[in-house]
Amino acid sequence: MSRLGLCVSGVYAMFLLWAIAQERLSVPFQSVDGQSTHKFKSALFIGTCQSFLSSLSALCYIRIRGKSGSSLFSLLGLDVPSSFPKTNGSSKANGSSNTKVFINGHAQSSKPQSQIALPSDASSYRKRLLRGYLQCSTFITLAAPFGFAALSYITYPTMVLGKSCKLVPVMLMNVLLYRRKFAPHKYLVVAMVTAGISVFMFFGNEKPSKATFNGDSQSPYGQLIGIAYLLINLILDGATNSTQDEIFSKHKVSGQQMMFWINAFCTVLSTALGTLPLPYIPVIHPSSGAQSEFANALAFVKSHPSIVMPLVQFSLTGALGQLFIFETLQHFGSLTLVTITLTRKMFTMILSVVVYNHKLTLGQWLGAAIVFAGISVEAFVKRKDVHAKRVLQEKEKAKIKSL
Repeated sequence: MSRLGLCVSGVYAMFLLWAIAQERLSVPFQSVDGQSTHKFKSALFIGTCQSFLSSLSALCYIRIRGKSGSSLFSLLGLDVPSSFPKTNGSSKANGSSNTKVFINGHAQSSKPQSQIALPSDASSYRKRLLRGYLQCSTFITLAAPFGFAALSYITYPTMVLGKSCKLVPVMLMNVLLYRRKFAPHKYLVVAMVTAGISVFMFFGNEKPSKATFNGDSQSPYGQLIGIAYLLINLILDGATNSTQDEIFSKHKVSGQQMMFWINAFCTVLSTALGTLPLPYIPVIHPSSGAQSEFANALAFVKSHPSIVMPLVQFSLTGALGQLFIFETLQHFGSLTLVTITLTRKMFTMILSVVVYNHKLTLGQWLGAAIVFAGISVEAFVKRKDVHAKRVLQEKEKAKIKSL
């Protein structure tokens, strides 16, 4: 529980600061001439800054915590598990499931060979692993611009609460992509979260940030566009989390190794999209005239220097926060991670209301209460399950002693 407590504290501290910076980046900045304000539109540039710092922080963590004398392949999680014999999958490994083995510098419990899909050779193992990382990175690179674009049409508290529906796509993608099943109470949690979001949206009357200067956001269809962007963001997030679970189940890698590779690939993908003179693509590449998006982004930073501080805060806190995110993901799974981030979003929404003076109606507070009541059900059941497992473990220990 001490590890879980550290993960929760780290996620809360880093991502509350991250959220403040994110909302600040979504509204216009004053130009150096002091007479005009413009909105920063390059989500790819923001994402590149964060993913680069995230991969760098993960690499530093791996180097500091890694076993001395380990090869670079081992440190980065590309070694084929040497504790298991290479086989065509028809034979079974000898040994108890309680035996501890070391893989990529981390203690792991060995499992019967029939439960572990081993590659035929080192090359195919690495290709499969890197392909999984690239898949996650593609989802993340595409998801971020949709989340950023949604803020032009919906308020930040609405987006925060909408992101609380992440349990829905995570479960949906786990079922559709990997045929996983979940306990009945999780479907109740999803229903409560969805109902709460619906109530919150129905009673909302505040416009998006007062200074967006986006005419479309004031149209009758503006909020529907924002919700559509948010739904795309959530579906891609769900695909990311379910793929990460699949990687952890099939490959013995640490959370920080995954963090390094995913963010390294994200940096490459977003840099390629940002530097190529692509034509105008809604959301993904908003620069017009077949111009490089990064060139426009750097020109904006030069003419609007006040963006530098929130950009640094967003990138740095996001990078450090991901260390705790992937530690949680490795040891506790994506649904536990989602539960932690959902409770963090409750405080994020309250902090946003206080810092940026958002006005929520009584109906919206009711919707938020329903959402977080659903989250509380998930937390209560999980705590009950952990307690039951501990009692069972104590009974097993007592039996062993009596023998």
